[in-house]
Amino acid sequence: MARDPVRVLVTGAAGQIGYAIVPMVARGVMLGPDQPVILHMLDIEPAAEALKGVKMELIDAAFPLLKGVLATTDVVEACTGVNIAVMVGGFPRKEGMERKDVMSKNVSIYKAQASALEKHAAADCKVLVVANPANTNALILKEFAPSIPEKNITCLTRLDHNRALGQISERVNVQVSDVKNVIIWGNHSSTQYPDVNHATVNTSSGEKPVRELVADDKWLNGDFITTVQQRGAAIIKARKLSSALSAASSACDHIRDWVLGTPKGTWVSMGVYSDGSYGIQSGLIYSFPVTCEGGKWSIVQGEFSLFREIL
Repeated sequence: MARDPVRVLVTGAAGQIGYAIVPMVARGVMLGPDQPVILHMLDIEPAAEALKGVKMELIDAAFPLLKGVLATTDVVEACTGVNIAVMVGGFPRKEGMERKDVMSKNVSIYKAQASALEKHAAADCKVLVVANPANTNALILKEFAPSIPEKNITCLTRLDHNRALGQISERVNVQVSDVKNVIIWGNHSSTQYPDVNHATVNTSSGEKPVRELVADDKWLNGDFITTVQQRGAAIIKARKLSSALSAASSACDHIRDWVLGTPKGTWVSMGVYSDGSYGIQSGLIYSFPVTCEGGKWSIVQGEFSLFREIL
């Protein structure tokens, strides 16, 4: 029996991350190989022609799962009926601007988009905020979309989580799929804490703790942490552009696990509304280890006796 299409909104769809993520969504990377999708793509008026070009390419690619494409600069049209919203668009920080300047610009952007989602999105719409500062933008969105449940608004720290997995896999020379249960605590910024104290590696003789296999606490407590924290800046220095492919892939991972569930015994990092767990103030958007089942996430409890010592 054919499945009904899921409507997926990508804001900033003509930008670098948008251009990387829309074919992944259309190919089934986000929601699975048997889930049809209708893409809603939103961007600002100056990007309208580029957005039109992205739509042309999606049509030309002839993705079997893609059942429709809407490309628009109208926020209400873009948000109408969407089941999943990936908020990539935001005001970029420019030279000479302070963080407060970027935040004030994003307030107006996210107020308009949140209001449109509030009024026109599907009742069960799941929202992932990618645009930086992601944690703050998610809080802004929630403020102006009060009827969207708190558990349906998240921000992306899966990119940092995947970066940590990648660093460990390279260090111990294993496939990245053999490493699991790293944790990103905190903010999607250089203040985050990448934690491997409960991470393991699948070896021929069973699961082994990362610390045991790496056998280099100086690296794990130093260069590993700073590499993950500053990876975005390193990519900008190398590419002269910010992360796009990795951010898009991580956003797909985030939504896929949220919707389809995490494997048994595996947790992932998501920026979610704090319920007070681990002493983090309730109501903040904060990255925790979570498991997902039945389209819902849950903060992993009772596993992390070292957490308070880390902080």
